[in-house]
Amino acid sequence: MPTPTKGPRLGGGPTHERMMLSNMSQQLFEHKRITTTVTKAKRLRPVAERLITFAKRGDLASRRRVMRQLNDKSVVHELFTAIAPAMDGRDGGYTRITKIGNRKGDNAPMAVIELVMEPVATKSTVAEAEKATEKAAVAPAAPVDTPADTTAEEVKAQEIPAEERAPETPEEAAEVAAENQDAEFAGSHAPLESGEAPEGFSIKGNKNSMKYHVPGSRWYSGTTAEIWFDSPANAEAAGFQPAGGAAAQKIAE
Repeated sequence: MPTPTKGPRLGGGPTHERMMLSNMSQQLFEHKRITTTVTKAKRLRPVAERLITFAKRGDLASRRRVMRQLNDKSVVHELFTAIAPAMDGRDGGYTRITKIGNRKGDNAPMAVIELVMEPVATKSTVAEAEKATEKAAVAPAAPVDTPADTTAEEVKAQEIPAEERAPETPEEAAEVAAENQDAEFAGSHAPLESGEAPEGFSIKGNKNSMKYHVPGSRWYSGTTAEIWFDSPANAEAAGFQPAGGAAAQKIAE
């Protein structure tokens, strides 16, 4: 027996091998996918793809050429009317081989060979997808209504309501102190004209929002202190709630 040109033969002779590949091609076109050994799948791929190429031509000579290998007319009809049109935009690679492990018993490596029926992504579609990905990657993390040149301080100030923002001038601090002369709560102190915290009172309270802020919390430096407390417990006893929740107003040890 002459040495085969492409690896060992699958059958006892060349005729047997051609018949095996023709039958496997017919089963592949009928069921769209079959499970076989890796060796048979690799030998089946060029045979099946060549038949698909003939079917894409669609003429009578190509149909007669395919019927020399496939003896089932219903499969030939399926190949020319359904499979070939689905492969119209694809220039090659009509089949896909996926390894699925070894077979029990003889431990032969197994694979699934299937027809690639998915639509082909055109170059324009791929380019549009890449542009959309790049645009999403470079998009700013700031909110949409925040200008690109906005500083961190300005963004932080925008998060604080206008009526709670700290006074920017000594005159504003004195005005806040004059409006809040009386400290009517236990453990509280009225604001000073200088705007600084009274000794022993570091908790800021804002009467407009009825929230309190501890030193080091997120909005502490930018909030107006209309009343000062010596502890969060006294602030809560006076009816003030922690700004941003209790977790956001914990004093770090």
